[in-house]
Amino acid sequence: MTTASTLQATKDVKQRKWYYSIYAQVIIAIVVGIAFGHFSPEMAATMKPLADGFIKLIKMIIGPIIFCTIVHGVAGSDSIKEVGSVGIKALSYFMFMTTFAMIIGLVVVNIQQPGVGMNVQAHTHETAPAEHEKILQHAEPAKNSTVDFLLNIIPKTMSSAFAEGNILQILVISLLCAFALAGIGEKGKPIVHAIELLSFMFFRIVNMIVKLAPLGAFGAMAYTIGEHGIGSLVKLFAMMMGFYATCAIFIGVVLWGVMRFVGISLWSFLKYIKEEIFIVIGTSSSEAVLPQMIEKLTKLGCKKSVAGMVIPTGYSFNLDGTAIYLTMGAMFIAQATNTPMSLADQLSLLALLIITSKGAAGVTGSGFIVLTATLSSIDIIPHAVLTIALAQIFAIDRFMSEARAVTNLIGNGVATLFVSKWENALDMDVARSVLNEK
Repeated sequence: MTTASTLQATKDVKQRKWYYSIYAQVIIAIVVGIAFGHFSPEMAATMKPLADGFIKLIKMIIGPIIFCTIVHGVAGSDSIKEVGSVGIKALSYFMFMTTFAMIIGLVVVNIQQPGVGMNVQAHTHETAPAEHEKILQHAEPAKNSTVDFLLNIIPKTMSSAFAEGNILQILVISLLCAFALAGIGEKGKPIVHAIELLSFMFFRIVNMIVKLAPLGAFGAMAYTIGEHGIGSLVKLFAMMMGFYATCAIFIGVVLWGVMRFVGISLWSFLKYIKEEIFIVIGTSSSEAVLPQMIEKLTKLGCKKSVAGMVIPTGYSFNLDGTAIYLTMGAMFIAQATNTPMSLADQLSLLALLIITSKGAAGVTGSGFIVLTATLSSIDIIPHAVLTIALAQIFAIDRFMSEARAVTNLIGNGVATLFVSKWENALDMDVARSVLNEK
């Protein structure tokens, strides 16, 4: 055997070793992080910067990735009408699916009733003043009207959107630039080509950053267990399990049905994005894999312009896991505080949450902020006990965020495939070949 052949054989063996894959390393990091947090909580609580650093690295590159993908995809498109068609279809799907997810959450929490019997009283805040203050802080950022939300989509400057990492603002800038380049015609093609080349560099940076995912996962899990502990979750275990089960039902039944329509096996798709799923489990942020999802869905046969538009937009408008969490969390608090909720009250709450949930982002903690802000802005639950009940959710929010983020991730992936199929922008031969389906 030649030296070259030996080197190639050695390389192939390395590639087959399970522990060389990112998803295996992330799993190991999660297990080690949990053990470290349990046996050495004080030291584990200081590991949070590892998770924060990884998330910041990913967020640093998201803006340029979205800009390059959308500008190249839209400006290079044969028809601008196609872009408008994709946007309308995507938003229609998002609205229907998130509303459906909220209804499922509402049904499950009414059947399970995890908050009944907790009897949260106003005086309990005296035992946890620090938690009380944290809840009040979370209520502040969200008292914005729908008009404020819409105006916030418009960036102050072209650069501020990228500096602040506001995905919706970056989408607006990207679409404006794309339409402008498309209108220029032949003169704009060199710029479009240059942007395409630039996107290759940014995706290479993403591949470098993802290698640090095990460190981020370790830091996140070690901090979570070290800070909150496992034993403190026993009282709220029913709520957690109910939420996990609801997310599983939504993925296994609803999203399975959507994938049946698309013509692709849900299980095959989940195996295809397993690395992204484990990174999200470790970091509790679906935003941590946004660039990789665009790249993977493009390789799966989705048209680049469709994947580049649907995925980023979905991070604000198609958060299925967050939608389930909001209705279950709100009803859990009503049950825990013995607040009667008629069907009319529940439907009113559902309508409000449909609107406020669209301002959530695919990052850790956003669901809790939206829940806190929404319940603080209405008078259904007495404010005297609201913050105390919210503290109950706050204690386990970090443990539910993994399921929330994974459901958001899978939901956006399925949404992209559905819209691509609807738009006739999905190459099924490529998809089946990549997934090794017969």
